[in-house]
Amino acid sequence: MGSRIHMSRLITFLFGVAIGAAARPLLEPGRRHQLRDQAVSSARSAASSAATTATHAANQAKGAVATVTPSIPGSHKIDEVDDVTLARKVETEIFREAEAPKGDVSIDVQAGIVYLRGTVADDAWIDRLADGAKRVDGVKGVKNLLHRPGTPAPAAEPRGAAQERL
Repeated sequence: MGSRIHMSRLITFLFGVAIGAAARPLLEPGRRHQLRDQAVSSARSAASSAATTATHAANQAKGAVATVTPSIPGSHKIDEVDDVTLARKVETEIFREAEAPKGDVSIDVQAGIVYLRGTVADDAWIDRLADGAKRVDGVKGVKNLLHRPGTPAPAAEPRGAAQERL
């Protein structure tokens, strides 16, 4: 029985040594501050990383919404669209169909007024192209100068003259 008590005291002693060794870094003043600083640094780094990830995810979501949401008329400032950009938008709209007479039509935009020039074999296309140009956001008016081959081109109004939306 004496050896059993002796063994119990030995285990208690070894357990105490292990706890003391584990607690030693926490009891030393310099080491305690170092551990605290490391913990604070790790927490700040994790918070910064989380904020960066959240911002990135939010930006991706905004981009995805902008990609799939159709443009709502009036949702952007028309004044910011220059004539060259407006001409490209009109081209994209009116030449969307494969059979559209792309090579026969010239598009010019001046102060938001679209001028369609050229010869088109089909009267229906002349009307369709003008109607398509009118639907483009930012177009202030359309002057349809398209004509059939062998017929004279309609006269364009002088620059600066009042334009009406046809």
